[in-house]
Parts: sequence; structure tokens; C-alpha cells
Amino acid sequence: MTTGVISGRCYCGDTAYEYTGKVFLHAQCHCRECQYYSGGGPNYFMLGAQSEFRFTRGEPRDFTRPDLDQPVHRQFCPTCMTSLVTLLDNGTVVMKAGTLDDPSDYAGPQAAIYMCDTNFYQTVPDGVPTFDKLPPRG
Repeated sequence: MTTGVISGRCYCGDTAYEYTGKVFLHAQCHCRECQYYSGGGPNYFMLGAQSEFRFTRGEPRDFTRPDLDQPVHRQFCPTCMTSLVTLLDNGTVVMKAGTLDDPSDYAGPQAAIYMCDTNFYQTVPDGVPTFDKLPPRG
């Protein structure tokens, strides 16, 4: 997996971040929530440890849906509204591939998740394992 300094920012540049740890997974998510955030396609992302993540410029805004049993915490630029990261309660940060300063830091998906919500126009690269929900842990 990717190790080293990874940086990213929002569209307008007011909010920026840095990640200095090991990336656990590169993937794409087809869940309905990610479709809302992406504008219709899957969300391409990388997982890492929140303890290795920090904002280097600006202060993001947070959004958490209060009506969900296990909500995630989404952070975005308050100026241009770019979705930057999602924080999970287990200490994981979900970094959006589209916000990376160097797009090659995202090496392509190793898995496609929540295929149960996929639409006919969403594609998965050949050879990438797919899962109706989350892959088994092991």
C-alpha cells in the first residue's frame, strides 16, 4: 500500500490536508450515500488512520445525518463545498481520490463495495473484486 506524505485540497484551495501514514485500501463505493456526494458515480477513496491525518489549511465544515443508526462524519470545504474526507467511528479516515494533489497517489481500486446500490451506468474495472456490501474482514 501507499506510504509517505499524501496531500490534497478542495476545489478553491481554501481547505487542504496531509496524510503521513500507511494507506490501508484503495477502493470505490457504490452506496446510495456516495452517489449523492459524487453526483451519481461511485466514490473513489483511500482508507487510512485518522491519527495520521490533519488539515494544513482552513477549517472544514462537518455534516452527520442524525437519522442514521451508524452515521459517518463527512467533512467539506465551507467555501466551495468540496467533499474532502469522511471520518468513521473506528478511527479510520476516508480520503476522496478526487481531492489528491497528485492523482497517481490513488493507484486504482482494489475492491468495489456496495454493489447492491449500483446503477447500470457505473462501471468497475476488470479484475477488481466486487462486494454487495463490505468485504469480509480477515
